[in-house]
Amino acid sequence: MNKQPKKIIIIGTAFPLRGGLASFNERLARAFQENGDLVTIYTFTLQYPKFLFPGKTQYSSDAAPQDLKIEVKINSINPFNWIRIGREIRKLHADLLISKFWLPFMGPCLGTILRIGKKKKTRIVSVIDNIIPHEKRPGDFAFAKYFTNTVDAFVVMSKSVGEDMKKFVTKQPIKYIPHPIYDNYGEIVDKKKALSRLNLDPNLNYILFFGFIRDYKGLDLLLEALADEQIRKLPVKAIIAGEFYANEEKYIGLIKHLGIESQLELRTSFIPNSEVRFYFGAADLVVQPYKSATQSGISQLAYHFEKPMIVTRVGGLPEIVEDGVSGYVVEVNKDKIVEAILDFYEKKKEKELSLGVRQAKKRFSWENLVNGIYELSTS
Repeated sequence: MNKQPKKIIIIGTAFPLRGGLASFNERLARAFQENGDLVTIYTFTLQYPKFLFPGKTQYSSDAAPQDLKIEVKINSINPFNWIRIGREIRKLHADLLISKFWLPFMGPCLGTILRIGKKKKTRIVSVIDNIIPHEKRPGDFAFAKYFTNTVDAFVVMSKSVGEDMKKFVTKQPIKYIPHPIYDNYGEIVDKKKALSRLNLDPNLNYILFFGFIRDYKGLDLLLEALADEQIRKLPVKAIIAGEFYANEEKYIGLIKHLGIESQLELRTSFIPNSEVRFYFGAADLVVQPYKSATQSGISQLAYHFEKPMIVTRVGGLPEIVEDGVSGYVVEVNKDKIVEAILDFYEKKKEKELSLGVRQAKKRFSWENLVNGIYELSTS
């Protein structure tokens, strides 16, 4: 446990940038502040060059958080900036530097800042989302290795990433801690109120696909499942909520080819943080038909809003969702997704599985992550 307040610097995505990475770092900062630590987040003036960012904007439309100290200073593609920021951080004499790692492209930037920013007493802990990216590019291994070589200890949030880390790390400790619940998106919303807010038909049921749309997330499998004759007979529509980070025309073409336009609610723009709770409130079931995965923040949103899930048997998803208790774990196969949707509605499983979600969510706490990082920082 933490006794004396620590000076902690988190290096990574935060406001005014948007998305799950920013939400994670901001929520982690608050968790340390609740323990009395002094926390500063260093975030990006430029996070991604355009060729790496397929969305419309990287910036949040939400109000700036008033309870966090955020320095907007890092340029991910300017080595002179990395040196300057590293020197600035070094002068702050931090006890602990924390950096998420999610993309090898960030390895040179974050690795350099950490190398320069570390004082003798400073420990560096990295929370690893992915060490081997879903979408591979030249230089991935070298960039990731450059980053991992400067870190003292690692947190992984899925066991599959822990296995991947063995290709990069031989001496530093690695601790598995499940992704905490995203409890910073507001309170649970009554279904009737959520449907009204989103202007959805209250006489229908809804399943939810939420988050940035990338090919590895398997939206095509869900669309094909919706075309099944048994699913068509159900009073069920799918809400597709999130911005396209893949070829939108390909998916729109598939929807037309399958003839499922009437079974969909397409809300394919970025969903502001303030609106997230309404999408989960409207849904009976959250579907994550991923073709590959490590862990997913969407699962932790579903846990917070107490919604059962269908996840595929890839990466760390089966570690988070217990089949038959908090949802369904199925093979990466549209027929298996069909079977799970039918089982949920025809056997009226919502009450049973929602209870399972409420009971299971207790093991995904921010306190658990914070204490794990403290332990690693003193090991």
